[in-house]
Amino acid sequence: MASLIPGQATPIGPNAWRVLARNPGMMTGPGTNSYLYGKDSLTVIDPGPEDHDHLQALLHAAKDLGKPISQVIVTHTHRDHSPGALALVAATGARCLGPFVPDDGLQDESWQADTLLAEGDQIDCGGTTLEVIETPGHVSNHLCFLSDSGLLFTGDHLIQGSTVVIAPPSGSMGAYFASLRKLQGRGITMMAPGHGDVIDDPETALSHTLAHRQKREDKVLDCLLPEAAPVNQLVKSVYNDVPAFLHGVAEFSLLAHLIKLAEDGKAEESEGGWRRNE
Repeated sequence: MASLIPGQATPIGPNAWRVLARNPGMMTGPGTNSYLYGKDSLTVIDPGPEDHDHLQALLHAAKDLGKPISQVIVTHTHRDHSPGALALVAATGARCLGPFVPDDGLQDESWQADTLLAEGDQIDCGGTTLEVIETPGHVSNHLCFLSDSGLLFTGDHLIQGSTVVIAPPSGSMGAYFASLRKLQGRGITMMAPGHGDVIDDPETALSHTLAHRQKREDKVLDCLLPEAAPVNQLVKSVYNDVPAFLHGVAEFSLLAHLIKLAEDGKAEESEGGWRRNE
């Protein structure tokens, strides 16, 4: 696997380079991965947070590669993925392509796409292309981008070394399961995630993630009783294999699981919290 060095352009595949932002943390792991992709010109995928050093790293990488940055696309509009677009566009004149912005208070409201992308769109990336795949789940506007060589830019749909948080209302566990299955059998050869190193066995990663999420859903159902319990109580038993300091974050995904179980007719919300639907 390629090394993770902040600010350094690292080749990861045909016409593709990664530049790691300097924003490590509990939710971002080593930091946000921005990608440069293209043959004759460059498309920046997920320009990352608003950060001067990261902007300069992207500009220097493009200069070293001898290719102009012509466009910016984002997988979704969480604040560690898209805010860097404003300064990058100001510096290069690039156009922006990507999703709408959900109104849930968790998004980068500075993001404005010149062109909204949808399922099946083909993005011209200077002599090579990316296919748009709608992958809601982590958030409702999430997109993945598949190159003509089989490299999939996954954003936060799949990341290396951890599972992603699904935070309602714009995050949906039901949609997440469906989006994972949607990627199976697509001829994906490698995944370039929004956080962590490249994933070189995509089908195994998809199967493992689906199995892990299903196992967690089964545990949620096992922990539900006929008497209602609040999420902050349920999280202690459902995520007893996770350190307690992470339970606050885990409550988001737990709620997403509960909503999915309610949609499946297996759980219901009532006064006092959630209970099994007998």
